[in-house]
Amino acid sequence: MPETNKHILLAEDDLDFGNILKQYLELSNFTITWAKDGKEALSLFEKDTYSICVFDVMMPKMDGFTLAEKIIKLSPETPFIFLTARKMKEDKIKGLKLGADDYIVKPFEADELVLRLQNILKRSSKPTLSQEEPQMLNIGNYTFNTHRLELCINTDKQQLTEKEAALILFFFQHKNQLLKREEILNAVWKNDDFFSGRSMDVFISRLRKYFKEDSSISIESIRGVGLEFKIK
Repeated sequence: MPETNKHILLAEDDLDFGNILKQYLELSNFTITWAKDGKEALSLFEKDTYSICVFDVMMPKMDGFTLAEKIIKLSPETPFIFLTARKMKEDKIKGLKLGADDYIVKPFEADELVLRLQNILKRSSKPTLSQEEPQMLNIGNYTFNTHRLELCINTDKQQLTEKEAALILFFFQHKNQLLKREEILNAVWKNDDFFSGRSMDVFISRLRKYFKEDSSISIESIRGVGLEFKIK
């Protein structure tokens, strides 16, 4: 049975299906906020905090893909999955490229959805940074405040999410070492499945942008092997 107090934002325009799904998830001890279209879902997301989002792809006013793009900008660490009646490969690829944690084609068993939600919530739980770590770390020309979750260079300051900070710290602790992808995933995501891997790729791209002001720092991918956080 899922943990209690997990709040789901459900965006589904089919009233009958949405009502049944809401009731079933509530019976499984989730708290559900149900939006009938993408625009309403975005408005609700801006006003509250959710553990995970479940979005239908085809919705009026704003489709699920557009909704996900906007929510990623507001809260990149909130996991989300897509529900769709379409089996098109292009749709699935688009959803995964956006960083979706799962993609479920209708019709599906409600029990399957509950299990997938549980698994996603388990692997997306926030990593805890050890308070034993030094508060200030020098990474090339950057200063990394592990307590305030800030990455600074000159006058520029980047506020980090906990997972971004955990990934930077893990890389720094293993700088100039070739790391297998599964090592990184198990250390930071606590899971090395396909969807965690897709999530990690999104975070790696983000970190490359954060460190672009110092050419002595790079995150190099070795195809089929892993990654190396290099500091010259």
